Amino acid sequence: EVQLVESGGGLVQAGGSLRLSCAASGFTFDDYVIGWFRQAPGKEREAVSLISRSEGSTYYADSVKGRFTISSDNAKNTVYLQMDRLKPEDTAVYYCAAEVDLRTVAAAPYEYDYWGQGTHVTVSS
Repeated sequence: EVQLVESGGGLVQAGGSLRLSCAASGFTFDDYVIGWFRQAPGKEREAVSLISRSEGSTYYADSVKGRFTISSDNAKNTVYLQMDRLKPEDTAVYYCAAEVDLRTVAAAPYEYDYWGQGTHVTVSS
């Protein structure tokens, strides 16, 4: 059974940094995509950053390019999202998501079957 457990959210002032972690278990596949989505109040869930295990390719939403960095530690089955120069508009619940048998990153939430419980990120102005 695939499980995703996020940690690292919290309250930070604008311009600050946070690092989110997602510990994955139950993966027995070589091809999968894993990463982060977010959902702000009243808004649709959107892809933030994703990484393909097999291709090594990454995706970043335009709104976070140059500020957020996704990385993975395959030995620990953990993916990280380093978020720098945070803005109030980054405030949202951040979800870790994964899909097996997927080689190329996909930005649509419906492509992903596995989700974590979410972690809150609040950026104050």
